[in-house]
Amino acid sequence: MTQHVDRRQFVSAASAAALSAVAVPYVLTASRTGQRPLIFGSDEYQFEFDHEWAQLPDQYSWQTTHNVAIDSGGLVYVIHEGREDQPDHPSIFVFDADGRFVRAFGNQFQGGGHGLEVHHEGSEEFLYVAAYQQVKSIAKLTLDGETVWQRYAPMESGVYAENEDTDRRKIWGRDRFMPTNFAFLPDGDFLLADGYGSFYIHRYDRDGNWKNHFGGPGPGAGTFNTPHGLWIDDRQENPLLVITDRANHRLQVFTPDGQYQRTIDGFGLPANIDRHESLLLVPELLGRVSLLDEDFTTLSVLGDDRERVEADRDFALRRNPAAWHARKFVHPHDACFDAEGNIYVAEWMAGGRVSKLRRIR
Repeated sequence: MTQHVDRRQFVSAASAAALSAVAVPYVLTASRTGQRPLIFGSDEYQFEFDHEWAQLPDQYSWQTTHNVAIDSGGLVYVIHEGREDQPDHPSIFVFDADGRFVRAFGNQFQGGGHGLEVHHEGSEEFLYVAAYQQVKSIAKLTLDGETVWQRYAPMESGVYAENEDTDRRKIWGRDRFMPTNFAFLPDGDFLLADGYGSFYIHRYDRDGNWKNHFGGPGPGAGTFNTPHGLWIDDRQENPLLVITDRANHRLQVFTPDGQYQRTIDGFGLPANIDRHESLLLVPELLGRVSLLDEDFTTLSVLGDDRERVEADRDFALRRNPAAWHARKFVHPHDACFDAEGNIYVAEWMAGGRVSKLRRIR
């Protein structure tokens, strides 16, 4: 996420009266003793917050933390934007479940690190990476960081400026390729959201070959204003594709082949999606993380600091760790579940932050 793009979206969101989401009460259930985090959440969904979970070695530093993903062994992968002028610094860090550092890689994404997913393929797992700004590419990696393939703007789609697949300049617009996140289809294909660029959803085969696209910019059903995240919701017999239409403050639901089904309003810049059992997880840039049921009804809101975040029109909070409140979020940019239902949240903060919410109930 860049400040150039999202300052306008953020200020617009702060002043929009339509941003009235379902208000779900939360209950304080324990007091802090020593360094033990407080347990927080609704009666049914309670979590122990640890905002200092990730133990990053001194030789590394966060820039803006963007996405988080977990492999089948419980290792946690975090991608941060990084800095273009530090090409030897990794953009992807790996931790164990206790936040201990394991390894780092991904120097090629420095300055553009954004989307990150772990995908199971047969007996193997791979990382899928989306990079924007001057990188403008997607890649498939092994869990150790070796590149399987890397792709650039799909020029055959007909929606990009001339030479966008080779032009590495940071140029913003609807004819530019600025990919953000992935979703994986049962047949092996995958979907890619060009969330900061063309606002189209692209479909690729398992080898990274482009097939088709749908969506594009607009305010109406089936079009988008920053389609930032997406996920295949397989809680029903017939799976659905859910897309976070971020700057329109809504989710849109489609069939996996892109046929529009419905819209769910009432979010504050929803950024991405994950699922665990019957729960859908939606991090929202306006200071909270929401849990939704199978009908997309909000069951619980975690770390809600929306009022303070909406009032922060100069982004002072994201640059000032001293102003960050315990058990409160500032800008959740991505979140995912582990196998036990614990939640990891990566925030769009100037110095980066990854929190672990350990499920208590």
